[in-house]
Amino acid sequence: MAHPHALSRPPATIAAEVGALARLAGPLVAANLLQMAVFAVDVVFVARLGPVPFAAATLGVFLFHILAFGLVGLVGAAEPLIAAAIGRRAGAVRQVRRSFRMALWLAVGGGLVVVGVMNLAEQLLRAAGQDPVVAAEAGRFCRILSVAVIPAVASALMRLTAAALGRPGWALIVTAISLVVGIAANYALVFGHFGAPALGLAGSALASVTVSIVATFAYATILLTDRRLRRFRLFGRWWRPEGSRMVEIARLGAPIALGWIAEGGLFGGAGLLMGMISVTAIDAHAVALNIAAIAFQLPFGIAQAATIRVGFAYGAGDARWIGRAGTVAIGAGIGIMVLTAALFWAIPALLVRIYLDPVREAAVATMAIELLGIAALFQLFDGAQAVAAGVLRGIQDTRVPMMIQIFGYWAIGFATAAALGFGAGLGAPGIWWGLAAGLLAVSLLLLWRWSARGRLGLMPGTARRK
Repeated sequence: MAHPHALSRPPATIAAEVGALARLAGPLVAANLLQMAVFAVDVVFVARLGPVPFAAATLGVFLFHILAFGLVGLVGAAEPLIAAAIGRRAGAVRQVRRSFRMALWLAVGGGLVVVGVMNLAEQLLRAAGQDPVVAAEAGRFCRILSVAVIPAVASALMRLTAAALGRPGWALIVTAISLVVGIAANYALVFGHFGAPALGLAGSALASVTVSIVATFAYATILLTDRRLRRFRLFGRWWRPEGSRMVEIARLGAPIALGWIAEGGLFGGAGLLMGMISVTAIDAHAVALNIAAIAFQLPFGIAQAATIRVGFAYGAGDARWIGRAGTVAIGAGIGIMVLTAALFWAIPALLVRIYLDPVREAAVATMAIELLGIAALFQLFDGAQAVAAGVLRGIQDTRVPMMIQIFGYWAIGFATAAALGFGAGLGAPGIWWGLAAGLLAVSLLLLWRWSARGRLGLMPGTARRK
């Protein structure tokens, strides 16, 4: 068949590759930033309920995000498979449909497991030594929030599929709709407006469920009605199993999921270390990490686009295009993080002031500013590792990158954070220097693997080394 969209054609020049990457990455980056706003809405409303509901929601949302994010990594393996099918051209419609269908099956099956874990949240938090009152509140919150798991993962899969098929702009539109729905639902259900009952923390969970369901229906409607997307008949024969394709997605996706969980766990573990220092350290860590997380959406969007670009080239068997697409993406990821790092260096106090009153919360603000100085450095490493992992996913290389991530984040990052924070007596800054060390190690190893892709047998038509 013909190429389904112009972005799947090989670029004639580096400038053309830059343009193609920008057209894919731009809407994805914008959607990622809007998604941060969706998450922030929940925080703003729940924070007004008091310290216990806020603590319960914080713990519940952390559990939800790390499990759901891992599941998105699992089913997101369909993205490079879909891109490769488009790049190969022959039989693309059927291959795309098979990958999407089996990834959707995995989203439902894996989602049921996550729902089970979410319903055990109170017991898990009690076992982790959390306050019993907070754990009980978090348990009730998570039982409601668990309903959002499957639609949230399914909508993420549909978003990646639409992007791979040349419609990344829909992600921005649906996320904007989600933001509006989230604000309205929280306003109505948390405090009892628009004739709704005031449900407090339970209302916030219901608002999240509402947002996930709305996003799922929006994406399903788009996939069924968009002129370019409906030709793939993605929901056709949805009941039909494809065992070999499901195994292939799981083989590629399980390492992605574990790698993402390892990274999320590192920052969560750093928060626990901060808790062993002081409440001030926890608060400063939360503020600085939130600012860094917003900046991370830039290379993360580029990484998502890079997986697609490299996947096209991989499916086409074009080694030169693979190299060009990967190199351009990595350069873009590092380059954009140079800009965010410069902001962190130049105006840290202004950034922190968005979250804190520098007079009333002077100690927290001072520490957060110091942490942002360290974050300015690890921004570069974070951008490099995110995009390097993305381009490796494009050539369907996920197992060894997962091992690199687990080793770098934990054997180097967490160990160094604990050693510097407590052994060397550096406190909170020492913990963040440990985070920087872990990100540096992962970025260097992933970049080396990308540069050695030919020697390691990772290119199309070569035997992969184990």
